[in-house]
Amino acid sequence: MSFFGYVRDNAQLLTFEFLQYASMVFQCVLAAAIIGMALAIASYRRPWLAALSTGVASVIFTIPSLALFGLMVPVFGLGVTPAVVALTFYALLPIIRNGIVGLSNVDSSMVDAARGMGMGRTAILAKVELPLAWPVVLTGIRVATQLTMGVGAIAAYVSGPGLGDQIFSGLARLGGANSLNAILAGTIGIIILALLFDAAFVLIGRLTTSRGLRV
Repeated sequence: MSFFGYVRDNAQLLTFEFLQYASMVFQCVLAAAIIGMALAIASYRRPWLAALSTGVASVIFTIPSLALFGLMVPVFGLGVTPAVVALTFYALLPIIRNGIVGLSNVDSSMVDAARGMGMGRTAILAKVELPLAWPVVLTGIRVATQLTMGVGAIAAYVSGPGLGDQIFSGLARLGGANSLNAILAGTIGIIILALLFDAAFVLIGRLTTSRGLRV
């Protein structure tokens, strides 16, 4: 069977897995963004805490993906949960690092001016520091999304959802009927999804970043 014939015959399944994969990546990056930015905000003025946060995230990031997914199984079993937890861990490093860098590099004169206008600590963070750091923060989230997109296929190892199942099932029966078609369908689907997510981030950046901060 040709590749396009395989896609046509399995269109419903491939569409379902495509949407599953998109949902998994979105949930993982959203969770990582919330956790990562909370850690960045808590630590960017405390060098020791910033070093600890990025250090722990770096150690997690160096764990081989198959090993990390395997470590999740005794705790969470098979399925969606171990996949989401592992991928969220992987997505933390670029978000934490960029969050700390972006917030730390905000011009101190801008902060002093805001303080001189009577703004409190929370108001300065929300109205001055975060908007000025946003382009760097968004880049970190964008990088985390692409990393999650690539590693997410391995979630099929723990019965995770999405297109990774096409790749793993094809590899498991390599040389059999439609094995290569399944691998190609999963791979191309992930590439298309990565391009769509990246285009969305470009649009978000244009809509949420002031013209003076665009690079």
